[in-house]
Amino acid sequence: MAYSALFSLIQSLEQILSYKSEIQRLHEQASSLLALLDDSPSKFNKTLEGRIRGVAYQAQDIIESHMSNQILSGIGSRRHGFLSSLRNRMSIVGTTITSIMFDRRSDMHTPKLQIHVLRQLIDQFDSVLAQVSASPSRYKSSNKITLVEIEEDLLKIMDQLTKSTSRLSIISIVGVGGIGKTTLARCIYDDPLIEEYFDIRAWTTVSCEYSLHKMLIDLLGSIGHFSVELGQESIDKLEVKLHKSLKGRKYLIVMDDIWDTKAWDDVRRFFPDDNNGSRIILTTRLLGVATYAESSYIHHMRALSLSGSWNLLSQKVFGETRCPPRLEEFGKEIVNNCHGHPLAIVVVGGLLSTIEKTPELWQYVSENISLAITGSGGDFMEILSLSYSHLPQHLKACFLYMGAFPKGKEIHVSHLIKLWVAEGFIKPVEDKSLEEVAKEYLKDLIDRSLVLVSRHSFDGEIKTCSIHDMLLDPCTLKSSEEHFLAIIERDNDWKKISFQRHVSVQFHPLVYPIRVTHSFIRSLLHFGVGISDELLPFTMNLRLLRVLDALLVTFDEFPVEIVEKLVNLKYLAFTCPERNLPPSISNLCNLQTLIVYGDLSPEHIFDLPLEIWELPQLRHIILSRCILQVPSRLWTVPLKNLQTLANVYNFRFTKRVFRLMPNLKKLVVSYVYDSRTIWSPYYFSHFVHLLQLETLKCY
Repeated sequence: MAYSALFSLIQSLEQILSYKSEIQRLHEQASSLLALLDDSPSKFNKTLEGRIRGVAYQAQDIIESHMSNQILSGIGSRRHGFLSSLRNRMSIVGTTITSIMFDRRSDMHTPKLQIHVLRQLIDQFDSVLAQVSASPSRYKSSNKITLVEIEEDLLKIMDQLTKSTSRLSIISIVGVGGIGKTTLARCIYDDPLIEEYFDIRAWTTVSCEYSLHKMLIDLLGSIGHFSVELGQESIDKLEVKLHKSLKGRKYLIVMDDIWDTKAWDDVRRFFPDDNNGSRIILTTRLLGVATYAESSYIHHMRALSLSGSWNLLSQKVFGETRCPPRLEEFGKEIVNNCHGHPLAIVVVGGLLSTIEKTPELWQYVSENISLAITGSGGDFMEILSLSYSHLPQHLKACFLYMGAFPKGKEIHVSHLIKLWVAEGFIKPVEDKSLEEVAKEYLKDLIDRSLVLVSRHSFDGEIKTCSIHDMLLDPCTLKSSEEHFLAIIERDNDWKKISFQRHVSVQFHPLVYPIRVTHSFIRSLLHFGVGISDELLPFTMNLRLLRVLDALLVTFDEFPVEIVEKLVNLKYLAFTCPERNLPPSISNLCNLQTLIVYGDLSPEHIFDLPLEIWELPQLRHIILSRCILQVPSRLWTVPLKNLQTLANVYNFRFTKRVFRLMPNLKKLVVSYVYDSRTIWSPYYFSHFVHLLQLETLKCY
């Protein structure tokens, strides 16, 4: 993560470049080191990368701490002291960076062939991105689920789903991890004939350590009942709601990756049997689970044959063209080492598709995965390590960040991209927004088969994505090794935080370590559902926090302390019944994304203060319902970066408003109509002046 650390440091330095020449010199040193990492990453061993990462983080901590103090004490009031102290401390950092750059020259002992492979990847990355961007049809076709040797399996299971038996039936798909159970189930679930045959379809991913609450929310969300309040309801209420939703209707339920018979016992009673042909599909690695569930049909997944494996690899790497004969020998050695595991073949294929197609490079890949896969189920750590080490530097942080999301969770692309941008992972490209570049990063990870497409929107764009659980565990292990990400799944896990910059809380803790200051933490992603309790005191210890994503956490009152103290925040999301946002929101001068949900009752409307117009970095404003006032002051700085405004209530769109938000891409507005409403003052005719608008929802 040395590259990510340096890139983040450079962004911080660019905010204060105008101060003194010492800062400019440090910026030049960091930029030179970043260029060396980008050009020849193989010349830096783990020890040296660790030194670079450490000094970059140290420099960033110094800068952001001083900037935070300056904002809190009033802009300009302590500038002289700020510069003096900053110069003294940064001179030490600068000396360390100079030392690192000097030491690096003697550190070039990486094998020549591996250097060649990595440099080929770097040289080709720009052209790969260009091809993906310029050819959306190629991108879409390359990410369809590849149906290799499963057509017969599809027909068998679809026959079981649609045959005349009216009783509720359970069909189980059994096989080892990575063999393609979820792929097969997803193909069936998304088939147009199946979609038409059943009244309701619902999907949940169970996983080894399952949550009944999460399963119920997943199923209700698939049916169309999802709301913020749903996450706060008790299990008893969710059970009743699910049973009522299914009662009397012909449904298809998919319970993906179920490990435990207890998980089946916990949900079985929610599924009514109305003798109308409803069906449940279970995917599991354990035959005992399928038997215990009294499955009427058990389908055993088979490993791919050698010919099927070779066909799958060829499709992934070459598409419709034929593999050159000079590569076949090494290609077949590669698929032979994958032992018929589709996931392993696809991940390796994603790697091969990005490097130069020469026998030497394919032989290198073949030799490095020869011990990676075992016939008993597969160890994907070596394959992931190989694919990870061959990622371009700027993609590594983006990939490891995928491990922050809970296992089995479908990740909304819009959510992921906002987080990547706020974290500072996205390198600016001329004539493109950061969000557009982030989408290209995601496409590249998908092309490499490190990220899976889950769902598309109606216009063909990727709506949700995920990471296969066979890759998630190695991903989180790599994150821990790199001191990048800490996963908190139980109260004792707080001990695992050892200078990781990102923390993902995947349950609702009973206790937060509020007496410990973790000033190095830059992002806190909270996926546990509950009331804030001690979250606020804990968060206040994270004084340099950039990202607070706690949308599933409800604060009893608006957390004023956050907007008044955590002035480095770029991303803020939470739920709160309080209707007024405080004027002190203007303290968050770096804020890019603001998401606040309340309850969905018609009378719950957030009142945005005029100070919201004093946040020029804002890119996305998303509230459950809000009133946005237009300032009368002509000198108001335009929100030139604003791309999303949702859900604004009874808003009047004048020409002046459009000048204040010229780059708006998504707009969601609502209006209350009665017989006295006069529509003309809302200026609907002025919508044509939003030249960048892509999505308009008006209701």
